[in-house]
Amino acid sequence: MEKAYADAFEYIRKQYADEPEIGIVLGTGLGALVDQIEQEKVIPYNFIPHFPISTVDSHFGRLIFGRLGGRRVVAMQGRLHFYEGYSMQELTFPIRIMAMLGIHTLLISNAAGGLNPAYRNGDMMVLDDHINLQHANPLIGPNNPNFGPRFPDMSRPYDPQLIDRVLSLAAEQGVRMHKGIYVGVTGPNLETRAEYRMLRQLGGDVVGMSTVPEVLVARHMDLRVCAVSVVTDECYELDNLQPITLDHVIGVANAAEPQMTAIFAALVPELSAPEPKAS
Repeated sequence: MEKAYADAFEYIRKQYADEPEIGIVLGTGLGALVDQIEQEKVIPYNFIPHFPISTVDSHFGRLIFGRLGGRRVVAMQGRLHFYEGYSMQELTFPIRIMAMLGIHTLLISNAAGGLNPAYRNGDMMVLDDHINLQHANPLIGPNNPNFGPRFPDMSRPYDPQLIDRVLSLAAEQGVRMHKGIYVGVTGPNLETRAEYRMLRQLGGDVVGMSTVPEVLVARHMDLRVCAVSVVTDECYELDNLQPITLDHVIGVANAAEPQMTAIFAALVPELSAPEPKAS
């Protein structure tokens, strides 16, 4: 994989010389933030050597470089999922590349099903922790010490200061924002009633099919991480559970898009590089 990383890095660096500070992964129906970016370079995934291509109809597949609130950013417009058939290493390939390009912070958005009965369609949740039920891990295999340690700590995968700031921004903007636990599953099927019940009993507040692999790799490479879910369906009235369609998920996510965009656009200008850790 090292040659693949090097080839992709060198191709992108020749196309765009500036070092991005912040990486942004935009999930289902949450791509409008790119309209806020002063775009300087757009690179389709299929132009980049070894770069995986998103197969989800609702996702674009391109890296967008530019500035947002004065910060240099790179946004993934179209994320990858384990259920598309990629290995964990392949679907997290873009996160490795963004870290190699220079980002110090990774922001992630996703659409998720609400397990917590206090959550409503269109609510948001900033991730405080996650439960990995994807039965795989992108860190399995030989470890590259240039990327990070063999056994990275995951006691706080999501940056507490960024969590607090997102909660404050949401309160200022009148957005219903919760703090909770994301359960990562493989998909692509949605869960059974028994599975929803189990996931809630395990402590999950929302469930989704992404995010966890990206976070594991980002923390392995010592990036600060902040992730926000949009609740696109209510999965707790199990005796009256209705079938869920992609159109419904995208519709709810699109309705929440202006609020998500406003929060990210307000957060990004504040994201200076963290202080170096004491040796």
